[in-house]
Amino acid sequence: MTLRPFALALILSLAAISRSAAEEPKFAPLFNGKDLSGFKAEASKAYWRVEEGVLIGENDAAKKGNYLWTEKEYGDFVLEFDVRWNSTTPRGVDTGIEMRKPHIQLQLGVSGSLKVDMTGSWYTGGKERYPEAGQAKTVKTLMKPEGEWNTFRIQAKGDTFTCWINGQKASEYTDAKFSGAAPIGLQIHPAVVMKCEYRNIKIVEL
Repeated sequence: MTLRPFALALILSLAAISRSAAEEPKFAPLFNGKDLSGFKAEASKAYWRVEEGVLIGENDAAKKGNYLWTEKEYGDFVLEFDVRWNSTTPRGVDTGIEMRKPHIQLQLGVSGSLKVDMTGSWYTGGKERYPEAGQAKTVKTLMKPEGEWNTFRIQAKGDTFTCWINGQKASEYTDAKFSGAAPIGLQIHPAVVMKCEYRNIKIVEL
């Protein structure tokens, strides 16, 4: 029996959809949308609150820094979340997602050291704080306007760290030094007036 072109195309399309669904990792919620269960904060959780299913990080009048850490440690994983912020000062928002040991961070917002937006780039804390190989050089074309929700996906697998923004690959950095499992941290940078909001935070271990 010879399949008609339309039938053949339909079969191939369904096969591709099935294969894609099988390849998509099975995420579990990291944030329950109600409270800070599963997280711990340095010194105080006062910098973090939940409103209408949104996790909000905001500093105080003293502009102190803070981290909200997962109680669980993660090695290889894929993390996905929606995030948005509004800059209320020329300094801009300076935050990020920290992971592994020793700490490596995905920058969100303006770098305090470089004074430019390094969203989607990898911060290592070394002499070359943002290695060129791990910079998201096309980030301006990937991000929605400030104040709108943007979807980030972070993959830490072996010695390679990858970031996608709104479904498009933004950066990738390879460094075997960052190999130890550790809690995942959301940052409030010190000395900055900032507020950052997260929702739909989910994760899958690899």
